[in-house]
Amino acid sequence: MEVIFMNRLARFTDQNEELAQVWIGEEEGAWHLGWSLYEEGDREDTVWYEGSSWEELMHIYRHQLALQMSEGFRPLLQGLFHEIEDLRSRNYGGQRLQCYSELYANETLYTDLCTWRRKKAASDRKAPYFIATNRLLRMISSYVPLTMDELMQLPGVGESKATEYGQAWLELTNGVERSTVFPLDWVYSALKEEEYENWLYRQKEQKYKQELDKFKTRKQVLEGMKEGHTLEEIVNRSGLSRRELIELLEILDLEGYDTDCLLDAELAIMPEQEQEAVWNAYEELGDAFLKPVLHKVYGEEKPGGGSLEQVYEKLRMIRIRYRRHIETEQNVS
Repeated sequence: MEVIFMNRLARFTDQNEELAQVWIGEEEGAWHLGWSLYEEGDREDTVWYEGSSWEELMHIYRHQLALQMSEGFRPLLQGLFHEIEDLRSRNYGGQRLQCYSELYANETLYTDLCTWRRKKAASDRKAPYFIATNRLLRMISSYVPLTMDELMQLPGVGESKATEYGQAWLELTNGVERSTVFPLDWVYSALKEEEYENWLYRQKEQKYKQELDKFKTRKQVLEGMKEGHTLEEIVNRSGLSRRELIELLEILDLEGYDTDCLLDAELAIMPEQEQEAVWNAYEELGDAFLKPVLHKVYGEEKPGGGSLEQVYEKLRMIRIRYRRHIETEQNVS
């Protein structure tokens, strides 16, 4: 195997040094990605990826390397994740406050705040994150503001949030003992640099994990389409809901992937006259919104022959073809 990339990393714990290296190699058209850990003269190799997809390899590389760096490993050659740019980013202050709050939150107060948010979301019929993010509740639980002025020093609390929810938050923090003070300038010296860097890499690890999961799901869908699976089979294989899958099909079709076989199979049970009526409705009303098309084709009453969601599925599938048709005509003209 020919090694085309390698970087050494080190971690210091209790005055001991652990050494490791990440490497990428190529052999007979296949890519290999791995991690080698050196301990007391022994070497333990872990293969992270073997296959033909460079794109998949890079997704796994970013995720796994961020995971190792969040656990204290640092590269001997800097630049793997633009470390300097991260540490000097314009949101440096806000990131430090967020980091400290996640490491040193009052878990009892945080639980009380989450319980309040859940009840408030239910009574106001809002999504919980519209009321307050986990990040904001962590900050409140860590810094324990006792006045409206202190509350508004926290990133994410503006006039609107403070007016609508501030008093309720202060009622929960009232009486809670705190060991810190406002303003929060002390955080920048109290937070250890290694703690902050490890936290930064945990954020990257979570980001890259989401990107990797998204890539794998997309790969499963493309493979399912190539193998001639039905919509339901791809749903079971990918873990997506039917609506999520159809929305992904819209994106894939725009990117030039062939979705016709899957669309043909799913629309086969829909009468041609009905499909034509939907197509004509798109030509008359446009394709931005589905509800006007639904009413144009089926009237104000709920269509028969299946659930409303199933009807919307068919509308979305025909819209995929309609949009492709419009794009083709524009390119020709």
